[in-house]
Amino acid sequence: MLNIILGGAPGSGKGTLSDIIVKNYGLQHLSTGDVLRAEIASGSKLGQEINDIISLGNLIPDAQMIQLLKNYIASLPADCKGVIFDGFPRTVDQAHALTQMLDEHHMEAYMLDLWAEEDVIIERLLNRGKISGRADDNLETIKKRLRIYNETTRPISDYYLRKHKYFLINSNINPECTWSQMEVILKQLAQ
Repeated sequence: MLNIILGGAPGSGKGTLSDIIVKNYGLQHLSTGDVLRAEIASGSKLGQEINDIISLGNLIPDAQMIQLLKNYIASLPADCKGVIFDGFPRTVDQAHALTQMLDEHHMEAYMLDLWAEEDVIIERLLNRGKISGRADDNLETIKKRLRIYNETTRPISDYYLRKHKYFLINSNINPECTWSQMEVILKQLAQ
């Protein structure tokens, strides 16, 4: 089973590249952002709480995210080829929890970390905000999200690097070139 943690700052191309991986490798795509946005759209009390947190550019508490993932991993079909974890883990504690969850199911994951320069990321997110109308794609919130990413999420790269399960990919370029770098790695991991 091929399990991929797709890392990188907001706007680094995780969503675009996840779609390409799913198409080419048939993996399940778990985008925590999509799951959280679906909960917000449901209008539930939890959805409103999540919306309040996300619209300020903050991260969802670990306990809620970890429980969401436990439920997801336990519900995977027997013929699952693997999972793309998009947006999780976002903290070192979440990385530890994910490793433990996967170990319980005799699974492992590799981190493919997408890197792009900050000015490229900001431009991408502002453009996405114009098209999608997402409330969190405005300059003030983007800068806050990038600061939180650098302080909280970027350290998980070291966690996977120490485990020898880490690959850095330049996503500062167009998606086609980024994909060609990623595909070389995925072919090696899929063997």
